[in-house]
Amino acid sequence: MSALALRFRRSGHLPVLAGALCTVALLLVGSLYSKNFLSPDYLLLQLQIASFLGVIATGAMLVILLGGIDLSVPWLVTAGGMMSAAAAGWWGGAGAAIAIPFGILCGAALGLVNGIGVAYLRVPSMIFTLGINAVAQGLIVVQTGGFAPQDRATPAMHLIATGRSLLGIPNALLVWIAVGAATMFVLHRTTLGRAIYAVGNRERAAYLSGIDTRRVTLLCFVIAGACSAAAGVLLTGYSTKAYQAMGDAYQLPAIAAVVLGGTNILGGQGSYLGTVVGVILITLLQSILSVMQIPEMGRQVIYGVVIITMLLVYGRGRRQSG
Repeated sequence: MSALALRFRRSGHLPVLAGALCTVALLLVGSLYSKNFLSPDYLLLQLQIASFLGVIATGAMLVILLGGIDLSVPWLVTAGGMMSAAAAGWWGGAGAAIAIPFGILCGAALGLVNGIGVAYLRVPSMIFTLGINAVAQGLIVVQTGGFAPQDRATPAMHLIATGRSLLGIPNALLVWIAVGAATMFVLHRTTLGRAIYAVGNRERAAYLSGIDTRRVTLLCFVIAGACSAAAGVLLTGYSTKAYQAMGDAYQLPAIAAVVLGGTNILGGQGSYLGTVVGVILITLLQSILSVMQIPEMGRQVIYGVVIITMLLVYGRGRRQSG
């Protein structure tokens, strides 16, 4: 048994296995509070809700793999949701047609600014993205006067977020599956994916080996911004409207999901499968805390403890050399 555990540890799959076991444990605990906790409909609903966090965590993982952190998630999510709804109000029928890509493009543009600041201006990611979060908040408030020009989701946004078009599977879950499949392909089958891991392991060594480290960093932040904005579009469709600070509840859970899945907070090591397990684990934990009527501040404390614990577990180990 110890040899098997050692093998899992060396392969990097031990956090995935641990997360899966914790997920099963949470399901069993949840079933004690509610008989419907293990019903197919309830589990599909949880996966639908997990999809929003999963899309955000996808972008967060790419940034963390670089050894960075993105603290602009809350208002990039809000910008994506509010600007997609606003586009329909500004341009009528044509606006409704381009509302979804417009919202995602706004997030990607803010991600581009993040990437320029971190990759080219060499500002620490934690500081720069926190500043962009404040800038995005200010721009949204100034542009809208505190309210979206049109705060209602378009029919297409509502369908994608809440509909079930294929075999009863939530459309939002299909979106997350598509995003996840594309991410796994990039990370494990492309030069960009290998470059991301190399930069996260040791940026200077990656640069000396011929990798354009600044371009890799820039692309990761653009993708992260687009993912956050896409989640904002989904949330707008799910709640049928956009509202201020709609992304505030996703910053800590997104980071917690990534580190729970075994991604090294210092970069260079992690698997997307682990992030998926982490997202599901966090979503189930949120559901149980909600059933137990734990206040929001208590939930934030729990997420913070999770992040600190995983930082101690993974941050103390030596990163693999790439």
